[in-house]
Amino acid sequence: MKLIWKFNLGLAAIFVVGFVLCGLVSYTVLQANAREEILDNARVMMESATSSRNYTNTQIQPLLETQLKYTFLPQSVPAYAATEQFNDLRKKYPDYSYKEATLNPTNPRDRATDWEADVVNQFRNDPTTQEISGQRDTPTGRTLFLARPIQIKDPACIVCHSTPAAAPKTMVDVYGPANGFGWKVNDIIGAQIVSVPVALPIQRANRTFRVFMLLFVIVFAAAFVLLNVMLHTMVIKPVKELSHLADDVSLGHLESAEFKSRSKDEIGVLAGALSRMNKSLVQAIKMLEE
Repeated sequence: MKLIWKFNLGLAAIFVVGFVLCGLVSYTVLQANAREEILDNARVMMESATSSRNYTNTQIQPLLETQLKYTFLPQSVPAYAATEQFNDLRKKYPDYSYKEATLNPTNPRDRATDWEADVVNQFRNDPTTQEISGQRDTPTGRTLFLARPIQIKDPACIVCHSTPAAAPKTMVDVYGPANGFGWKVNDIIGAQIVSVPVALPIQRANRTFRVFMLLFVIVFAAAFVLLNVMLHTMVIKPVKELSHLADDVSLGHLESAEFKSRSKDEIGVLAGALSRMNKSLVQAIKMLEE
């Protein structure tokens, strides 16, 4: 096998190994970055919902406290305000969603579905857990959800949710006495759940991966061509010339063989050694002829 083929086979093996390793590492890193980007978006949305709850609880409820004795206004409920804010957001971003999934809600629209109830029960089974995330398939595509527990920490909340008799009559008139009661302080009654589509960040990650791997191939191809040109110019061609001269010497054409090289590298050293050997052979033959 020729030297050039051995060199190219070795280089190809290095490329294949490097291509696979770079592909695995870059794909893993890009997918992890995409997931973190999705989680960051979900956390921003979660904080926005929490801010809406806090604003409603601290600034809206006190203003409507007197009116609530005569007419129940759901806009004064923090969970309702946060949900409505996100419903308005969904007009532009329909794939995003927010829900205060509750096992025994006052408002029926907050009732937890099966998978949401599983998330709430995870928080109930381990109260130290403050955040849960995961992925699930939906009719609109794959989504990542971020959940945080809803825990009753303020005893004032129990006034509306202990028993129907203790709750404001205007609220019972709207929602009825069957749901949203029996809550106790420190109970985890539900979970804030934000769902964010994963398609766009994953598409960006895949596109970046393809561009990166294409650039890797282009850079390697350019290096492959350059190395072959250098190998042919600096090694293969000089070695062939030396080989032809050595053939001439072996056939007895001593005078015609001229081993010349301006290079000072290993090829030049070899050419110099062959030139000295050729001169020594010529002198030795002359001495024998005399």
